[in-house]
Amino acid sequence: MALRALRMRLAAVALVTGLAVAVGVANAALVTVHSTQNTALGKILVSASGRTLYHDSLEGKNLVKCTGACAAEWPPLVIAAGAKPAAGAGITASMLGTVKRSDGKIQVTYGGKPLYLFSGDKKAGDVKGQGTGGIWHALTPSGAVVTKAVKAASSGSTTGTSSGSTSGSGTGTTSGSGTSTGSGSNAGTGYTPPADCANNPGGYGCM
Repeated sequence: MALRALRMRLAAVALVTGLAVAVGVANAALVTVHSTQNTALGKILVSASGRTLYHDSLEGKNLVKCTGACAAEWPPLVIAAGAKPAAGAGITASMLGTVKRSDGKIQVTYGGKPLYLFSGDKKAGDVKGQGTGGIWHALTPSGAVVTKAVKAASSGSTTGTSSGSTSGSGTGTTSGSGTSTGSGSNAGTGYTPPADCANNPGGYGCM
């Protein structure tokens, strides 16, 4: 009886463990590659969150060269060991694969080309990594490299120089030099000052 109970307990533990492993693998398999229509590049591969996936043209089939500082700028699309990447809409499932990196992580590939994200892309639809260094490019659903260049964004600066200078140079000098010299001499014509009456007693004013 005790042996039967022990066997049942072990079977239950094994079942729970198996379910946990299955759930873990299922969650890991949620690393999905999709295809989307990008306004600048056309149909390209993207991650589950819509971020553009790139390939380094210096890397051959199932060959990884981007490590260290390169991998910090170009994070590889990795998946848990033992899991398989899932194919989203427009993706050929048979082209999805994995390759082991030098750091032991498992990187997703498409047509043998290792896939990367770009740290400079901040949201779905960004393709700021396209053409970087002449080696980084997005991929089409067929696995071909997209060589189309991304047009530089318009800065939207309208420079309008309106130079309207109105020079009114009017030199008006009003010199008013008015000298009013009023010399008033009340010298009445025909006026004779009184005579010296002592010497001329008959003069005007002496009488």
